[in-house]
Amino acid sequence: MAILERRDVNAVAHLHMNAPERLNALSDEMLAALQSEFDALKDDRSVRAIVLSGAGKAFCAGHDLKQMTAGRQSEDGGKAYFKDLFDRCARMMLTVQSLPQPVIAKVHGIATAAGCQLVATCDMAVAAEGTRFGVNGVNIGLFCSTPMVALSRNIHRKKAFEMLTTGQFLDASEAEAQGLVNRVVPYDQLDQAATELAEAVAGKLGAAVRVGKQAFYQQATMSTAEAYAYTGDVMVENMLYRDTEEGISAFLEKRPPNWQQD
Repeated sequence: MAILERRDVNAVAHLHMNAPERLNALSDEMLAALQSEFDALKDDRSVRAIVLSGAGKAFCAGHDLKQMTAGRQSEDGGKAYFKDLFDRCARMMLTVQSLPQPVIAKVHGIATAAGCQLVATCDMAVAAEGTRFGVNGVNIGLFCSTPMVALSRNIHRKKAFEMLTTGQFLDASEAEAQGLVNRVVPYDQLDQAATELAEAVAGKLGAAVRVGKQAFYQQATMSTAEAYAYTGDVMVENMLYRDTEEGISAFLEKRPPNWQQD
């Protein structure tokens, strides 16, 4: 049985982490599987959106603590292993946001530590009622410094710091209010809600979404003036697309667009 399953439907790739007995922990094997699949999706123009979910009773419980404990059993106390582990995890997280397709986390149960980081890294997230989110490594003496990067770029800084220093969970409704997830739905509606959001994105002009996602993250680190200059150039490029011209004409003529690009 594959540790990561993929199913493509209507231009949406559904990735399903399949290690329920380990709460879909980001083990060495899971990180490798995610990285490999994301690398493959980067050039797959048939896929316009991605939904990421987890099997069993949790979305993802973060790093595999048993593997981390085993990694400590080396002459350097695990320093090289831990550096490599966190570098591989960071690379996978960065790949999510560099993908041309929007990635939607479909979350249930718990998303803790690097699992919460993964939710925060995805471009959007839909959560089931009752889901809990935490960066509670501090409870075992390990401050969630790398998960903090994504979390503090999603929610209010004081709330992020409180979560990081107390180890307390954020419930689904507060996660929505804080901006960590886009919407919260009953568990039996989770599949439908995530799929509808993904298919809404997949139904747009792929070229426009690709350039827009890249611009979204690029401008976020710029000054306001730099961001306007940069995004102005992006819009000029976008306006020159044949299918953008077609989209505008179709809107004015009150008809569906005849897009030819993927």
